[in-house]
Amino acid sequence: IASWPDGSNVFELCIVLLEGGAGTTYLFNEIKEGSQLTLRGPVGVFTLHEHELENDLFLICTGTGIAPFRSMSNFIKLHSLSHKNVYLLFGCRTKADLLYFEELKALSDSMPNFHYIPTLSRERWEGANGYVHEVYENILKANNNPVANFMLCGWRAMIDEAKLRIINLGYDKKAVHSELYG
Repeated sequence: IASWPDGSNVFELCIVLLEGGAGTTYLFNEIKEGSQLTLRGPVGVFTLHEHELENDLFLICTGTGIAPFRSMSNFIKLHSLSHKNVYLLFGCRTKADLLYFEELKALSDSMPNFHYIPTLSRERWEGANGYVHEVYENILKANNNPVANFMLCGWRAMIDEAKLRIINLGYDKKAVHSELYG
């Protein structure tokens, strides 16, 4: 779910077509405008708790893993939630892959202590280059490893590596929460 609770009965999904995937193949090939779907939920536990905003919060994602963090970031702004630094690190291959780029850039420009850091691994540009791991490690080291919480969403390889690196920096595994996509 890429939208945030705003009192309406509308929600937005951010989905990538997984070749051979039963669910995404159905959504991409069978669902048309006006189709009726029966849904339930949400039933997940990958949610933002206000106490997590009492410390720096790192939202680290790749690909469609941006969806819950777009929702959380807009929810923070909509409800003027008090927060320390919130770092949204979004790893993609190319600029064309940066979902919600202009929206998140505008959010970063309008919300104090909210830092949107898109990072490209296969294309040089004016922003961060490489992988998200180097970006959050540099931020943490530059700030003397502040008390922080981490939320990870994306492919297994990124999540596994991020967990290992964050724990190796001295953070408790209880400060790291993840949602796997793929």
